[in-house]
Amino acid sequence: MRSKREVQRAVDPSVNGAARVSYGALVLLLAVASGCAGAATPSAATPESAPASQLAAPGVASAPPGPGASANAGPVAGAAPCAGGQTPGPDGRCSSLPLDGTQLPGAQAASAAPAPLDNPERLSRGTDSASDRELTLGDRSYHDDDLAAARKHYTEARRLSPRDPAPRVGLVRVGLLEASIATDYASGKGNAQVSKFLREIDEALKFEPEYAPALVERGRLLLILGRAEPALAALTRGVALRARDPEAHSALGVALLATGDAKNAVEHFEQAAALDPANAERLANLGTAYMMRGRVEEATSAYKKAVMLAPDDPRAHGDLGTAYLAQHRLDQALPHLRRAVDLAPDRATFISNLGYAYQLAGNLDEAVKTYRLALSKDPALGSAWINLGTALAAQKKYKEAESALKKALELDPSDPRAKANLDELRALMKAPAP
Repeated sequence: MRSKREVQRAVDPSVNGAARVSYGALVLLLAVASGCAGAATPSAATPESAPASQLAAPGVASAPPGPGASANAGPVAGAAPCAGGQTPGPDGRCSSLPLDGTQLPGAQAASAAPAPLDNPERLSRGTDSASDRELTLGDRSYHDDDLAAARKHYTEARRLSPRDPAPRVGLVRVGLLEASIATDYASGKGNAQVSKFLREIDEALKFEPEYAPALVERGRLLLILGRAEPALAALTRGVALRARDPEAHSALGVALLATGDAKNAVEHFEQAAALDPANAERLANLGTAYMMRGRVEEATSAYKKAVMLAPDDPRAHGDLGTAYLAQHRLDQALPHLRRAVDLAPDRATFISNLGYAYQLAGNLDEAVKTYRLALSKDPALGSAWINLGTALAAQKKYKEAESALKKALELDPSDPRAKANLDELRALMKAPAP
């Protein structure tokens, strides 16, 4: 399936250096306070993971029932029987997308059952109107990755009900996927298409200012544009209206991290994981938030569960490997960091993290080789230049080390790690020989 159904990715951990926040991979550099000792001469920049998923592209948030709508609409009369775990839509086609967020049609909720989840993949309200039937078909097509059909049905729903914000939200989600726009935090700064989608969501909200899916979608688009403060406002209201939507909590957690509020971000990631416990991305977000709070053992536990749920996800292995590095558990870190590279051989940050593990293990030749490989994939990866410089300095190749650290400083003159390491190296070079 497309990344649309991955959750809004929070942060990929960095043990002490930069972390990347991703809305399913949005990218924000954040300082992480948990410590990992660097190399003896000058200090190495600790690892950072690549954006988790290309911003786990927006999942489809569901709309609240419209006037007179049943909260738990059953299957359409006359629909053909479906296989276990699937339900029929208005066209008789079966899909794994339930007709509501909690139970399959016909299931009886116990009187003491918890409140139903807000299905983040549903825009239809469960009414029998012609426009809502089109929304249902659009939701199912979107869920099944048939974007052309989803666009057709959402467009027809908008024609039938031009003042309904739901089909407008659906069309924005389809457009975001069709354009293959990266959904990492701040990855869309200045992107005209993302700005256009935001204007379309704002138009939808004029018809219904408290329409939760539009508020959540607005927050996610603002995160892509790197506008964390207004995203936080939209998502806070969205969660207030849809308290049991795990994706809304995930997106709000990302916004809180982006505005420096890791403490409250943890609470929303915990809520998202509790609402959707079998989702590896929710656990990865939670683990990263724990890392940023210095709760490394809890982060490791969350990442281990994510790896169990998604054993072929390079991000899950990269996250777990960096958590082990933060605890100096090199023997456990290396297999996961190598696995991340095997699964995503072009991801420079994964390669650089592996190089850092080699450096901590004292294998400087392999570390230098690995850093150079990472930089061949992404010459703008500052942490890899810093780590290359410290590894070369440890080999007493001072001129090469100075060149690498100067490159890191050129890429980001405000990076205190690059400046501190370069100053330390120059002092070392001036010191009299023993």
